[in-house]
Amino acid sequence: MSGEALRGVVERARQGDDQAWMLLFRRSYDTLLSYSSRRLPNQDQAKDAVGETMARAVGSIERFRDDGAGFDAWMYGIARHVVIDAQRKLWREGPGIVPDVADSAPEPLDRAVIDEDMAEVRAAFDNLSRADQELLELRVVAGLSAEEVASVLNRRPGAVRMAQSRALDRLRAGMNEEARVHTGR
Repeated sequence: MSGEALRGVVERARQGDDQAWMLLFRRSYDTLLSYSSRRLPNQDQAKDAVGETMARAVGSIERFRDDGAGFDAWMYGIARHVVIDAQRKLWREGPGIVPDVADSAPEPLDRAVIDEDMAEVRAAFDNLSRADQELLELRVVAGLSAEEVASVLNRRPGAVRMAQSRALDRLRAGMNEEARVHTGR
């Protein structure tokens, strides 16, 4: 959906158009679920987080201002807060409930296509700091611009680009290490 078309759908949603909200939900669901799945222990909690994100978006759409970061960054900002709230709730329920790494068990179809290269990427990614993981998920997986990520993380776009470059360098180094481990070199 082009930027102009997205602005039109957001404006319709702001006016209470249920069809516009459905379009926005369908447009955002997969990437928000992917983001939440990497941060929460299981798929049900991730789906709940996406639902809560959409509910909060509907409840606060009148506060959305397209200040350059855009609708996607606004949605990820909400999702980030929802996930943090869910993590805090899990920690209050008892230590050890929130794992260091979210459940990354692939779906059956994913298992069929995962090969050794993907395992190396995943292992290297898992060894990155949580901050590096989140930044790369927002930039690479979600496809947000540096400006949008800066808005979500409350940083400057230049700092986001620099942090991304460094995170990618660490990921490459980790992948090289994983390859050495697997090949015995």
